[in-house]
Amino acid sequence: MAEKSLVGALRAEASAAPVSGIEAVADYGRDRKGLIPLWSGESDLATPDFISSATVAGLRAGETFYTWQGGIPELRQSLARYHQRHFGYSFDASEFIATGGGMHAIQMAIAATVGAGDEALYLTPAWPNFAAAAAVGGATPVGVPLDFGDNGWTCDLERLAAAVTDRTRMIFVNSPSNPTGWTADLETLRGILDLARRRGLWIVADEIYALFHFGGGRAASFMDIMEPDDRILFVNTFSKNWAMTGWRIGWLKAHPSLGRTFENLVQYSTSGVAQFMQRGAIAALDEGDEFLRQQIAQAQTARDIVCKVLGETGRVRFAVPPGAFYLFFSVDGMEDATQAAFDIVDHANVGVAPGTAFGDSGQGFLRLCFHRRPDLVEEAAHRLAAWIARL
Repeated sequence: MAEKSLVGALRAEASAAPVSGIEAVADYGRDRKGLIPLWSGESDLATPDFISSATVAGLRAGETFYTWQGGIPELRQSLARYHQRHFGYSFDASEFIATGGGMHAIQMAIAATVGAGDEALYLTPAWPNFAAAAAVGGATPVGVPLDFGDNGWTCDLERLAAAVTDRTRMIFVNSPSNPTGWTADLETLRGILDLARRRGLWIVADEIYALFHFGGGRAASFMDIMEPDDRILFVNTFSKNWAMTGWRIGWLKAHPSLGRTFENLVQYSTSGVAQFMQRGAIAALDEGDEFLRQQIAQAQTARDIVCKVLGETGRVRFAVPPGAFYLFFSVDGMEDATQAAFDIVDHANVGVAPGTAFGDSGQGFLRLCFHRRPDLVEEAAHRLAAWIARL
């Protein structure tokens, strides 16, 4: 009774925060001997030494004090150089704010653009953290389903426009997408930007997987089409590109006029990213392009392997993902995706995430992360094929 009373005394938005469907399966199978864990979006590599060594050097140099709220100048300058290399435009260091991971960047973007009584649109199936964070912040997340057909996953711009109401303040766009791999082309991005301009909406652009694009070069970006005064915030993380998921360091890109606001939001949330960690982040940005190229090439090899093995079963439906590093697939004869994920742990010794973790439009699907050694992904795919054969 005491536990219920305490929970009931919390803000409703906090107590209603959902359990992650991904973590539920991971907690169930985490300690299974020989299990191949493909449920989370991370590689199987530890952080490379050139990053860790720079971090240790900063720690040994005594960089353990309070620091710049927006990030040390060297990191912000490094972020500007990194973006100029990969996006081909000129950037200023003042456009970048260091954050405690991509999730912290998203939380700040939410806090800056929506609140109680406001609506935030997002495309589904979707990584669940955005919608949950928006709801905890008091806003109403509104999912707009992507279409799935012979041409893969596509965004219906008319459907997105129809979802806008007088309460809508923001559109969250994740491209390339987790979990589907959907990757917006420039025409789709222009359509979303035109809608945002007409209705006075903010866009929060999650382009974390922009370089994990298998069509040659990076994925299309809002940076390719925006004007300086467009209402767009970019959220990003060091987690995916450089095997740094456990570090919890990322960045937010915004117009320089917004820098003071976001520095204040950092002050009142985390009070800044540890300076010695920022040294490692600089090394990742300045020295990590070759490591990243190798990871992208390996991910493409693993993608092709898992698509071939599962495709040969004749019972799996999916779109070959052009970006990110996930396969979102359905299986003939699978009635309950959530139960299937637990069954796969028990009977195939493979960890996947249920599609239901990514919203109602994920019902009937499973997601696996193929950002692992290709031989492990191949073994996991054969185990899954054997499980499918028994359905």
